[in-house]
Amino acid sequence: MKKTLILGASGGIGSALVQACEERGDQVTGLSRSVDGFDLTDETSVDLHLSGLKEQFDLIFVATGALEIEGAAPEKTIKALSSKSMMDQFALNAIGPAMVLRHAATLLPRDRASVFAVLSARVGSIGDNNIGGWVSYRSAKAAVNQVVRTASIELARTHRNTACVALHPGTVQTAFTEKYLGRHPSVPPSEAAANLLRVVGRITPTQTGQFYDWAGKEVPW
Repeated sequence: MKKTLILGASGGIGSALVQACEERGDQVTGLSRSVDGFDLTDETSVDLHLSGLKEQFDLIFVATGALEIEGAAPEKTIKALSSKSMMDQFALNAIGPAMVLRHAATLLPRDRASVFAVLSARVGSIGDNNIGGWVSYRSAKAAVNQVVRTASIELARTHRNTACVALHPGTVQTAFTEKYLGRHPSVPPSEAAANLLRVVGRITPTQTGQFYDWAGKEVPW
């Protein structure tokens, strides 16, 4: 039986991941702000909850994130940028996962294969940015990609059987994206979870530090 840790377990994608993992027989531990008081933007909260976990996990999935925070929509132009909205995006989408990754070495086993996955977004790709806009969100996701890449290098020194990756889930039909669903093909959370778990199931330690989409295709940095 695989042991799985889902962070952001009450969100659209997170709850679908919990359900899918439980249905396939995993022993699932889920943490969220609404249910457990797990606040990714509070370093003390992250440390308190994760240091209290005394087991190791075959899969850790950081399924948190937000496109709009406190009503601040993605900027159409850099002229609309505000320091507050940008800092909010970094706090949740980049710094939060980084605080979780500080605990990765103790939460992941050294003697068997494991995966640490962080939800990113294709718009965080610098190489794939051809239209501009969404400066705060793009920048925060680019930052978390760098965090994942850097953490993967460090983890490889002690956890040779671990893959640490960033994943793009596609456009998922949740409250997170409801204002933007008309722009791209979208899937329900259950399908997104199945896609992501399929990709995770094929990931090997040789692929650590990479960025993949929901179909398992590599996304340029």
